[in-house]
Amino acid sequence: MALRRDWVYENNGGTCVAIAGSDYCVIAADTRLSVGYSIYTRDYSKICNLADKCVLATSGFQGDMKALQKNLAARHLIYQHQHNKQMSCPAMAQLLSNTLYYKRFFPYYTFNILGGLDSDGKGCVFTYDAVGSYERVGYSAQGTGAGLIIPVLDNQLKSPSPLLLPAKDAVTPLSEVEAVDLVKDVFASATERDIYTGDKVEIVVINASGIRQELMELRKD
Repeated sequence: MALRRDWVYENNGGTCVAIAGSDYCVIAADTRLSVGYSIYTRDYSKICNLADKCVLATSGFQGDMKALQKNLAARHLIYQHQHNKQMSCPAMAQLLSNTLYYKRFFPYYTFNILGGLDSDGKGCVFTYDAVGSYERVGYSAQGTGAGLIIPVLDNQLKSPSPLLLPAKDAVTPLSEVEAVDLVKDVFASATERDIYTGDKVEIVVINASGIRQELMELRKD
């Protein structure tokens, strides 16, 4: 985690989680920004609202996180001027993939989850690696606590295999309230074991009514 003299990146830690439901999407991230054993701030939002029904959660290097968010916001503004409408979540997912792949030889050191509603009103979650490879899934986690959270989500949600034919919807069977409660539980657990995750968790819920946000306190040590 600490910055080496010959290394231009650093990992500022943090964890992001997203769950897609039949008519909602829940995206959450903690607010701790740190390097090594030093906490830079306890109140840094890793979630960026890109469009009316589309939200990006990012962990990794804070400088690249801000650069990527500004790049996507500018591209989305150009799209709105050209097409006189907001970009859909699947379209934004492809734009994010292209943006990350364009920088593959000197990549954004970021680990992203994009969530929102598709054109049919179903929840969608897209998970990425650092160079733009992505997949639509029912749930995902990224960041330093992902290794602790993904096994719990696998156990609770059991997403259908993408190899099944006919293909099944990658949405979870939980209600919106149950999904929010599950997100709170996994963050509370991850905070006990991961020193780079903590302070607060910011939870964003996207549904047909719009976007709402809530905060939950986590342990601060």
